[in-house]
Amino acid sequence: MVDADAPESGDSSLNDAEETEPGETDPDLCDFCRLPRSKESVILERDGATYEFCSEACRTAMKESDRVFTEYHGFRRFETGVAGFDNSLPQGLPRNSFVLLSGSSGTRETALLAELVWRALQREEPAVVVTFTEPPISVVEQFLSLDWNILPYLEDGQIHIADCFTYRVSERSRMFERMNEWNRHLLQITEDVTETIRDPSDVSELQNKLDNCLEGLEMSDRGVVVIDSLTEFGTLVQPVQAYNFVKDIRADICKGRFVPIFAGATYTGNEETFPHDLGYAVDGVVDLELNGTIVKDTLLKRLRIRKMSGVLAIPEWTTYEFTAGKGLVTFDPIAEMDDTYDDGSDEESGGPDQPSDAPESAETTQPPDDGGRVRPPGDGRGESSHDRKQ
Repeated sequence: MVDADAPESGDSSLNDAEETEPGETDPDLCDFCRLPRSKESVILERDGATYEFCSEACRTAMKESDRVFTEYHGFRRFETGVAGFDNSLPQGLPRNSFVLLSGSSGTRETALLAELVWRALQREEPAVVVTFTEPPISVVEQFLSLDWNILPYLEDGQIHIADCFTYRVSERSRMFERMNEWNRHLLQITEDVTETIRDPSDVSELQNKLDNCLEGLEMSDRGVVVIDSLTEFGTLVQPVQAYNFVKDIRADICKGRFVPIFAGATYTGNEETFPHDLGYAVDGVVDLELNGTIVKDTLLKRLRIRKMSGVLAIPEWTTYEFTAGKGLVTFDPIAEMDDTYDDGSDEESGGPDQPSDAPESAETTQPPDDGGRVRPPGDGRGESSHDRKQ
């Protein structure tokens, strides 16, 4: 048996196990599952060695297997490869998670979803993109705009697209005729890996097509699924259907296949409606916001892991921006502004080269609260210790 919770080199054959005395590293752990033996041990004598187990089930499993678990990890965890995520999840992200990306318009959540897919492809894992707000060629352009050439992965069939947008186009032949040569090229590449949903308001059809994509890619305990907009999906169906859809695919895909789902959700005014009130029903919630209080006259993108079941999550705000070729890049806005001034740039209230007649006293040199370019750290207006210390 192969331990799904450990790397391929982490499990050991029974022959290897017999080279070391059973219980030599930790006499209190079960010799099969590596969990503590909380009750009286169950004994097995084999080839002159004595094995101790926590239960009859583990002893029976060892008799029928040629491998044992070398370490207990719970549900297998992985690093997403996205800086803003992995910095706040030191233990990784459980593979059986449904993660909601909940944020305001302008935070570029679709670019974040694209990076989650790209990092999975780089790990040689498959991916499924469910798109409600863009046609397949626009999904491809999202990757290309970040200098990530996804065309070879499309050609190899490593990524599938569930198209819940094209149903809005009444005459698809006319759409094709209006395309330029480049978009026709992209369309031809994506056709073979696209599942078109004729009626996204038909939840049964949507679930069946999504299942077809996962079956075609043999996705079990590997890969990712991203949904560009649960907000748009919520406009197509009744609220009860929307909630049930999320719960059903979480049960079938995340808990049944151990494949994580990342779903975007944009605020439209009311934060207490679908999908932003799904915190109780999902495994993780990532907040995305535009903050205008850290640097004057500037909106900064920030994210925070509000919730992540099963692992340690550091719920601190992290400032980020997207850079072609690198994806999401985190930075400290206060340090960036300080570096700018250190290089000789002028502040709005007077640069370092401008003379001042004001006496250098504590009363006259305090940084302005609203008139200065940067608010002082610690004024309680939105910056976090994470922003300052990165």
